[in-house]
Amino acid sequence: MVSAFEHNLGGLIGPGVDRNKTAFIDLVGSRPGGEGRAYDYGEVDDLANSVGRGLVASGLSRGDAVAILAENSVPYFATYMGILRAGMVAVPVNYRQPPRTIAHIISDSGSKLIFADQGRRNQCPSEVPVLSFEGEGEETWSGFVDPGSFDLVDPEPGETAMLLYTSGSTGMPKGVMLSHEGQLHAISRWADERQEIARHRLLIAAPQYHMNALFVSKLLMSFGASAVLLPRFDVETYIRAIECHQVTWLTGVPTMLALVVREKELLSMTDRSSVERVSMGSAPLTEALFDGVQAWFPEAVVSNLYGTTEHGPSAFGSHPDGLARPKLSLGCVAPGMELRLVGGVDENHGVLEVRSVTNMTGYKNLPEKTTEVMVDGWYHTKDVMRRDADGFYFIIGREDDMFVCNGENIFPGEVERLLESHSGIDQASVVPIPDPVRGQAPVAFVVRSAEIRSHGLTASRLDEAGVQEYALANGPAYQFPRHVFFLDTLPLAGTNKIDRSVLIEDARRRIDNG
Repeated sequence: MVSAFEHNLGGLIGPGVDRNKTAFIDLVGSRPGGEGRAYDYGEVDDLANSVGRGLVASGLSRGDAVAILAENSVPYFATYMGILRAGMVAVPVNYRQPPRTIAHIISDSGSKLIFADQGRRNQCPSEVPVLSFEGEGEETWSGFVDPGSFDLVDPEPGETAMLLYTSGSTGMPKGVMLSHEGQLHAISRWADERQEIARHRLLIAAPQYHMNALFVSKLLMSFGASAVLLPRFDVETYIRAIECHQVTWLTGVPTMLALVVREKELLSMTDRSSVERVSMGSAPLTEALFDGVQAWFPEAVVSNLYGTTEHGPSAFGSHPDGLARPKLSLGCVAPGMELRLVGGVDENHGVLEVRSVTNMTGYKNLPEKTTEVMVDGWYHTKDVMRRDADGFYFIIGREDDMFVCNGENIFPGEVERLLESHSGIDQASVVPIPDPVRGQAPVAFVVRSAEIRSHGLTASRLDEAGVQEYALANGPAYQFPRHVFFLDTLPLAGTNKIDRSVLIEDARRRIDNG
């Protein structure tokens, strides 16, 4: 058998991992605080092999694409690994996309088979065979898998392992081609922490069709850790799972943790003492949220991680001389990575570009889009950053989120960090609207703190004028929001990030209606 860790991304269960150790506690179908279904490493390994055998027996060939359209579950992850073991291309699909977008992803990827949970069969294009994860019989996952041993395919250098589709904020999602070689290199970046990672029990609730949860799942399988796996993010289930399963490591995107720390009553009744690490990534993190998370998990090391679909989470690491990472820093350049900042006032400011084997090999069927962001192996991330004197990197905002107001560049993330420093604001999201004089102008959507909302202290404590006055008193005048709208919760996209496109339309509608 080929050495899985060295060659095939689907063979992450290394020879040194105890097959009897719990790999996942699957909370599919469990009530908040429920025990769930435990799977040991041997079971997950066997399930992945059974999927690989089933795929080969079905007549599919090496390089064929196979899609997965479902909520998180151990069968989902085992199917993902089985597809890779068979030398096929895994296509995790965001099931929260509209049917037209899902159909585009299935067609663009050339998927020849779809695994879906029962409730999402009707979202699948009729021309592609679908197997349901639930039930028994010919058109189900249990009827398809073929238990037994399986020899992993040995991929060629650069061979595609999976296609992850971007959110498509500027059109239809683009298929990011990621290789076995590159993704294994990204995992190997954590090898020095193998023993430390192995002792942890992680909590995973971000969707496995997204790089965040998918990479965390592969990381723990590689190094022998355990995880509690939620089918989807639900704040009550997430919090109750911490105590019920003595979780030591919380993972997710910042928006998820922002919703967690708002649940002060439930958190206060929950034993949180087991938590040693909290890792947030895939979206900007504000100082207010960092401090809020640290306050509720005082013994935990809170970290701000960075990753993109096109590159993964491997650009940054610890300081070479062991200096402590400053709050909100992404870290320093990781060993073996080439980083540079371009387009700024000097070499310490600008858009991050990365050159590494972990980079995508390109966008599926879009060579012209590939050449826009990949030049001589350098991937242009569009993330604007600064580097301090000690070599630590900090994210400022997105190049494509930036807009111009009165000739000044505005990065929404900077305004959001300012607004969230107000004690009465739990969350803020800033978007641009057209302005006949200024070109574009910032508009803020704000979630008031739980204390203000529960006591009805709105107009007297925090109204539109109060937010604007705070912004003017603590930041440059051109950044202050020209309109402020209050929401109970901010809308989320399928990746649990704030959906700015929904907020832009909401702002335009509110302003047009006076």
